[in-house]
Amino acid sequence: MTPGSRGDVQLEDDRFRVTRWTIEPGGAIPMHRHEHDYVVVPLVTGTMHVLQADGGEFAAELECGESYTRSAGAEHRIENRDGDADVVFVEVERLS
Repeated sequence: MTPGSRGDVQLEDDRFRVTRWTIEPGGAIPMHRHEHDYVVVPLVTGTMHVLQADGGEFAAELECGESYTRSAGAEHRIENRDGDADVVFVEVERLS
């Protein structure tokens, strides 16, 4: 992990892994590839920046409690460029 981000696994069994992610202002989750389909449940309203492996970039607007899903294979770096607040979300990976 890079400075300013933390992933706390809350539950893991043969079917699911549930991780609570916290990204402090100026922090990032380094480039990674998702090996499983996953759901993200934002715990805050705010913006995180997504830098894709192909060089693309976009701002993802998070709404507290408004979940979204992504397919396995997503590859990206997640940044919190907000100077005031943590980005916090729960990620649920379907392992089987």
